[in-house]
Amino acid sequence: MVRVKRGVAAHKRRKKVIKAAKGYKWTRSTKFIAAKQALMKAWSYAYRDRKVKKRDKRSLWIVKMNAALRENGMTYSKFIPALKKCNIELDRKILSQLAEENPEIFIKVLEKVKVSK
Repeated sequence: MVRVKRGVAAHKRRKKVIKAAKGYKWTRSTKFIAAKQALMKAWSYAYRDRKVKKRDKRSLWIVKMNAALRENGMTYSKFIPALKKCNIELDRKILSQLAEENPEIFIKVLEKVKVSK
């Protein structure tokens, strides 16, 4: 049986890891083992934080909406159930954008909710 030398494949694999770690500090960008560990950690943080980003955005929308609601004499905790009761199906992202960019439309939505309350 012929002997198989894996130098080319191993070099290619290591080079791919080093290339992915480009821009990291110290030996993490040049040494294979350190780069591999750094990448594993970075990828796990990236996976986790893609979910955290969604959480943070939602809480930001709620804060923006609550600020606009309090200026108009209502709170977020009273507004959301009233919104559901009126069958207005606008999500928090859209409502916060309305509150920030088009306050007159947001006030119309708020008045509709207050009337049916």
